[in-house]
Amino acid sequence: MVEMEKDIERIIAEDNERMKRYHYEPNPITGEGYFGEREKIEIDDFPIPVQLVPKRMLKIPFVKQLVKHGSIENFLYEVMEEENTEEARDTVVQQFIRYRIRYDFPFFSALFLYIKAKGGGRDILFRLTRPQRRLVNRFMELYEAKKPIRIILLKARQLGGSTLIQLFMLWMQITQEYGLNSLIIAHQSIASDEILDMFNKAVTQLPSWILHKLGEQYKANESTFVNVGHSGAIKRVPQRDCKIKVGTAERPDSCRGGDYNLIHLSEVGLWKTTDGKSPEDIVQSACSGVLYKHRTMIVYESTAKGVGNFFHREFLAAFEGKSQFEAIVICWYDIDLYVLPFADDKERESFARSMYEHRNDTEASSEREECGQYIYWLWQKGATLEAINWYIAERRKYSDHARMASEYPSDYIEAFSFSGEIVFDRHQVEELRHTCKAPRAVGDIVADANEGMRALSNVRFSEEKKGGLSIWEYPEIFTDNTVVTDRYLTVVDIGGRSSKADWSVIVVFDRFAMQWGGKPEVVAQWYGHIDMDILAWKAAQISRYYDNAELVIESNTLETHDRERMVDGDQSGYILNRIKDYYPNLYARDQSEEEILQNAPKKYGFHTNTATKPIVVSALQRAVRERLYVERDGRCLDEMISYERKPNGAFGAILGCHDDLLMTRAIGMHICFSKMPLPKIVDKTRYVEEVFQHEIPGKNIDNEKR
Repeated sequence: MVEMEKDIERIIAEDNERMKRYHYEPNPITGEGYFGEREKIEIDDFPIPVQLVPKRMLKIPFVKQLVKHGSIENFLYEVMEEENTEEARDTVVQQFIRYRIRYDFPFFSALFLYIKAKGGGRDILFRLTRPQRRLVNRFMELYEAKKPIRIILLKARQLGGSTLIQLFMLWMQITQEYGLNSLIIAHQSIASDEILDMFNKAVTQLPSWILHKLGEQYKANESTFVNVGHSGAIKRVPQRDCKIKVGTAERPDSCRGGDYNLIHLSEVGLWKTTDGKSPEDIVQSACSGVLYKHRTMIVYESTAKGVGNFFHREFLAAFEGKSQFEAIVICWYDIDLYVLPFADDKERESFARSMYEHRNDTEASSEREECGQYIYWLWQKGATLEAINWYIAERRKYSDHARMASEYPSDYIEAFSFSGEIVFDRHQVEELRHTCKAPRAVGDIVADANEGMRALSNVRFSEEKKGGLSIWEYPEIFTDNTVVTDRYLTVVDIGGRSSKADWSVIVVFDRFAMQWGGKPEVVAQWYGHIDMDILAWKAAQISRYYDNAELVIESNTLETHDRERMVDGDQSGYILNRIKDYYPNLYARDQSEEEILQNAPKKYGFHTNTATKPIVVSALQRAVRERLYVERDGRCLDEMISYERKPNGAFGAILGCHDDLLMTRAIGMHICFSKMPLPKIVDKTRYVEEVFQHEIPGKNIDNEKR
């Protein structure tokens, strides 16, 4: 009881710290609390006497001298040799501001960019919210590193992401370089009209002197936002020689790129594929001319709208590090609007106590609530108690979790709505992540030959940086006259050779600890696309390397969605035929009494079908729930939390995701716990006499050092 009280006190203390961080309002004018390397400067008679400015500004001779002399008056007298007149002071202030807005977007936006106020009223200056600051921080990091900006933003509602992205592009056009052109593609015409109105509001309310060089002559009432052509979709800021074009995904002809440097694709998840156009076609047309260099920017931004579409595929590619883009997720609890304050501290403490006491509950009281485990997970994710209080109240509007999650995702998995029921409890899956780690070595397996009898002779591991085989634990070497039976298990999930096919996976489990009630663990894994004949011998060689492990080849030819994903067809029979005469320890399916009486030939490989797939998936569910095995590859856990039972009852990955790693674990757990005897340490000579009655090509009786 005392320990529980201490835990609740810690929750309250942590919530106080989160509230301070989340509700802290930095000052974009003084620079206090803003990101990037900043340095404090003091200029006594400046409109902002004390500022924290970007450190890079201090390399500019003008700024350096002004800061050195500590006042405009001293600067005018000692550097410019001018009188301290109002006109001279205004000129110095303008010049300093020109430099600062060039290095400091939050300063520029808070001082000069007007936007429409939410809920009506007069236009307001654009001050960044907490999640917007996070996004701009990343933009600025890339920009200051002279890298191109390539971002895919998955967001919750009410972020103001589109406004931020477009105004950041405008900042680049106004302050960074002449002739930077921007293209914005909205999902429909109404949205494009609103975007043009926003740009018109922002540009026309800028002071004219910002658009000109210091000392350049201009008219006070000059036009700053003018039409190009008659469509009204292209505008120009003549003082900066730059264009702003707005198109829509509904009219693909309006999306064609030209000489554009900055591109924002808005609400991409809503773009539809119809006859004659697809999101891929629109993006290619718009972005193909943008060079991959500094002062270019392409951002895909959207709330999630289903799986398997263009935005979902591109987000996953970015998230997995496979594309040119970087994935950023802004969840609902990152947005300050989504809070429900407590009446007082007593109510907050009561809420914290209830959350803590029910943290292990896996069942919800109704379909309009979440279980206690999920609520506590939100706390662990970083949400404040006020935010979680809001979530609980909002959740009552929705009849199931998926509907709530599609509007207010807590992470990227939730953001993409699923067509079915998620199979694995994500909280149980995350418990397995503690043992995931980088492999001890990466390379490939080699032998005296690539195929045939000699392919299993002198099998050894060759370390290579780009190899497909990851090793967490090498095969264990026994120096005495003993051998461990049924220790290693190899499972193969067959993919294909093309990039559109599933991945081929060869995973090795070490079952040694099971003889004492311990867990099997993943010790090696090959992962990639490969020709089937090479995969056959590679699977045999890896199994040979791991002390002639039992080798299980999966045959997967059952459901329609599986057949569609196996673009190279079922290759299991081909692979088994390649190696069955050379590798002795192949897994064979159980035979019926009739087959045994008829002396029917063995059927090698594990046949996944409508009867066996639920069995192996259930085996993995139990292994995850009870933590019965040791996982090493975090990608497998990612597959688990995006694995679902389809509306037709079949199991599979959500559209656009994979389950190749997962299936090797599912089959592996079934074989480990239901088919193979427990490992046993036995006399080596006796084992060889009893089990290996004939010579095995390449068999290493002495289990020499590999």
